Amino acid sequence: MKKKLLIPAVLLCTATLALAVPPGKILEFSKSMMGKVTFSGEVHKNAGVKCGECHTKVFEYKKGTAKITMAKIYAGEQCGTCHNGGRAFAAKGNCKRCHKR
Repeated sequence: MKKKLLIPAVLLCTATLALAVPPGKILEFSKSMMGKVTFSGEVHKNAGVKCGECHTKVFEYKKGTAKITMAKIYAGEQCGTCHNGGRAFAAKGNCKRCHKR
């Protein structure tokens, strides 16, 4: 039970940098204790997402300018702009869809 309470607290404090990823490329975030997260430009392109929808409206193009946190995602910012259960699967309750051990 203590482990279940500790993990969300750690996730809220863990920050990762965001980079623009074109179709055909994969970006890997490996600092999360929940497991690495990979971002596929191709998967997002195939889902109908255009680069300009996130860059520069949600993220800047400049490398290393955004610190991604679960707190921001759960608040509907960053990845949570779409991953809210509306446009794409909700981040809350779907940890393993992004975090892989």
